[in-house]
Amino acid sequence: MTARPLEGVRVIDMCTFVAGPTAGRMLAELGAEVIRIDPLRGAIDADRWPITDTGASLYWAGLNQAKKSIAVDLRSDTGRALVTDLIAEAGVLLENVAHAPWLDNNSLTSRRSDLIHLHIQGNADGTPAVDYTVNAALGLPLMTGPVDSIAPVNHVLPAWDMITGVHAALGIVTALRHRERTGAGSYLELALADVALSGIAGMGWIAEAEQSTARRPRQGNALYGSYGSDFPTADGRSVMVVGLTAGQWNALVEVTGTADIFVALEKQRSLDLTLSADRFTARQAITAILRPWFEARTLEQIVNDLANTRVLWSPYRDLGEVATKLRETDQHTAVQEIEHPGAGAMLTSRTALRWQGRYTDAAPSPRHGQHTADVLGSVLGLDAERIEALVRSAVVVTDEAP
Repeated sequence: MTARPLEGVRVIDMCTFVAGPTAGRMLAELGAEVIRIDPLRGAIDADRWPITDTGASLYWAGLNQAKKSIAVDLRSDTGRALVTDLIAEAGVLLENVAHAPWLDNNSLTSRRSDLIHLHIQGNADGTPAVDYTVNAALGLPLMTGPVDSIAPVNHVLPAWDMITGVHAALGIVTALRHRERTGAGSYLELALADVALSGIAGMGWIAEAEQSTARRPRQGNALYGSYGSDFPTADGRSVMVVGLTAGQWNALVEVTGTADIFVALEKQRSLDLTLSADRFTARQAITAILRPWFEARTLEQIVNDLANTRVLWSPYRDLGEVATKLRETDQHTAVQEIEHPGAGAMLTSRTALRWQGRYTDAAPSPRHGQHTADVLGSVLGLDAERIEALVRSAVVVTDEAP
């Protein structure tokens, strides 16, 4: 694939943390020219963990790859004027800046009427929220964790942030299509809390809570509504096994040689274990029946026994093992090693979309202010003398500036 679908689209990215930068990265991976507007001293999340031994943020490098960076004094009138000029020239703005009257959509559209402007918020009323607070507000930590736990258990992955980023990228692509058809711009608002609320409502969880007389109990590592459980192995490892469909369930029964036992269990309890609901009802008995098979085998033996079967399973791995496995494999994956400024060579993501069976290569994140001079010159048409004057007056910083 020689040309990517968003080539020719220019996006101004004024986002920090996870959701907005994820959206900007996705748009850049699809071919858009995504220009970060960074404060003179760098973004507030530019040193966020995880970091390298030298203090470079692996987090920032990963979320901002394939973008450009222009460093501007966002507190000065001159700096803000430069940014609004860039927004007007680009025609697409992605931001999560709170309480910034100079970025008011009415003011911006007075400069460009067909502007596409997407504003990301925490809550829909403009108050702040992050993944951890949104999850807490929606009750998810009280559904997570060991069966006998009474304390809330937070999820380690900022999933709603990442899904919000996907929503934001989709919103901008949709608005581009709308502008292409009608010539009209769009102002879009997207709240992290709304994305999460929409997500759990769409799975029926809120309706379930309203209609049920009891709160859904914690399931530990079990799969709610069907069958899934973790099992220890003979060599101290653990595996996760899922029987989501009848075919997967039958394969699990066959490979473990437990068919006769489960036929007896079905008769005793009047169950049909090809049905998800009945497998969930009998989950504790099923796990007790299957556990000895896994406990008697090492992980290597389990890998061999389950190879080329329809059993749905995976070993539990830590991230160190995941990285080692990625290094050892000769298969192309959604992860690629590239050289990031400051962070050095690192395994990082590339778009998970494959075009005609091929991944698109990743690109490094920018150095702070790396593209200041280039963007001011090529996008706004400023000459070298004017750019140098802006540098001397500390309105902008270029990569070469001290």
